[in-house]
Amino acid sequence: MRITLPRSLLTRNIVLLVALVAFTQACSLIVLLHFVQRPRVERAAAVFSHYVKMLDGVLAAMPVDEGRAAVARLGGQIQAPEEDGTDMPALHPFRTWQRDVFMRGLRRDLPPDMAARWQDAGDNERLWIRIHASGAPTWIPLPMTADAQASGITAAIALSAGLGLLAALTGYLIQRHINRPLQDLARAALHVSAGETPPPLPTGGPTEIAQVSSAFNRMTDALQQAEKTRALMLAGVSHDIRTPLTKLRLAMAMALPRGTGDAFVASVEGYLDHIDTILQQFMDYAGSGEREVSQPGDLNALVRQLASDFAGLGHEFELDLGPLPLVSYRPTSMLRMLMNLMQNAINYGRTGLMVRTWADGGAAHVAVCDRGIGISVEELEQLRAPFSRGDNARGHSGGTGLGLAIVERIARLHGGSLAFRPRDGGGLEVVVSLPA
Repeated sequence: MRITLPRSLLTRNIVLLVALVAFTQACSLIVLLHFVQRPRVERAAAVFSHYVKMLDGVLAAMPVDEGRAAVARLGGQIQAPEEDGTDMPALHPFRTWQRDVFMRGLRRDLPPDMAARWQDAGDNERLWIRIHASGAPTWIPLPMTADAQASGITAAIALSAGLGLLAALTGYLIQRHINRPLQDLARAALHVSAGETPPPLPTGGPTEIAQVSSAFNRMTDALQQAEKTRALMLAGVSHDIRTPLTKLRLAMAMALPRGTGDAFVASVEGYLDHIDTILQQFMDYAGSGEREVSQPGDLNALVRQLASDFAGLGHEFELDLGPLPLVSYRPTSMLRMLMNLMQNAINYGRTGLMVRTWADGGAAHVAVCDRGIGISVEELEQLRAPFSRGDNARGHSGGTGLGLAIVERIARLHGGSLAFRPRDGGGLEVVVSLPA
C-alpha cells in the first residue's frame, strides 16, 4: 500500500509533529503504567490484604454474638454477592486495567479460602471479602482505596493529551510564521516570471530565510540590469541596422535612372524588405511586451477586429465565439500573438480557417484552426523552440522560425499556455489558454 504524503510543507511538518507528540505521549503512558502505577497498585494490594487478614483474625476470635453484631455493623451478608463491572472496559479502560492489577495482587496475597469479588454500582464501588466470623464464612464489603480506583491517572492522561495538542498548535503557529516568507518569495517569483518588478523582500527573520531573500533580491536587481542592457542593445541594433538599410534604398534609387533595371530594383527591394521583416521578428521575440501595462479587455472583440482585417486582405476566418469573461492582457502583445497564429494558419493551413473561443475552469481559451497538412505531435512540440520550422514551412520565405516562440512567450507572459492538438476532421488547432 502506497502512502501519499501531503504536498504542503506546513501540513507535512504538522503531521510529523503530531505523530512525534503522540508517540512520545504513548511511550510516557506505557512507562507510567508499567513502571510507576503497577508497582504502586501492587503495594496497595499487599497492604490491603494485610489489613483484611488482621480483620479476619479479630472477627474469628470474637464471641459469636459479638462477631455477628460486628458483621452487621460492617454490612456483611451470608449470601455471595454478584461480581459487576463487565461494561467498564469500554468506558474506563485505565480504571479497568488498574482494578485487574489490584485484584490479581489481592488474590495472590490472600489465603485461598478468602475469596474477593468486585462490585461496581455506579459511583459506589465496593470490594467484597469472604472472612470467618461467628464460625461461618461471611461476606463483608470494604471501601476501595484511591490506588485501586485509578484516582489521578485519568487526569494525568488528559493533561498529557492537552499538552500534546498545545505542542501541535505551537508548532503550527511557528510553521506558519516560517512559511510566510516562503509564500512572499513564491509571489515575488511569479511577478518576475510575468515580467514585473516586485518590491524587495524583507531580509529579517531566521538566518536561512534572510539569506534566501537576500539572494532573491540580488537576482532581481541583476535581472533588471540585464533587462536595461538588453533594451539598450536592441535599440542600438535596430538603429544601426535600419539606418544603413534606409541609406541603401536611397542610394539605389538615386544611382539608377527611372525605368531601367526594374526587375533588379524590385529584387533588391524585396531582399531589403526581407531583412527588415527578419529584424522586426527578432525585435518582437526579444521584446514580447514585458514593459507594456496590462488592462482588462474583451478577447472576442480583438478576434473580430483581426478577422475583419484579414477579410479585407482576402482571407476569411469563420468565427465561433463563446461568452468570455474579461481578461487582463497587454493589448499590443495580445494583438501580435493572435495575428501570428492567424497568419500561420493562412500560410500553412490555407483552408478551413476558423477561430473559436470558450471559457471553462476560470480560464479563457482561443483556438486558431485550419485544415492544413497534419504534422506529428513531436514536431509540433519542436516548433515551440526558437528558429524551429516544420517541414511544411520549408518552402515559405521570410520566416525565421520565431513565430510560435513569440506566441508561447507572450502566452506565458500573461500567465497562460500554448497547446497543439489535431482538429476533428483533419487539420490543426493551436489553443492559447489565458487566466480570466
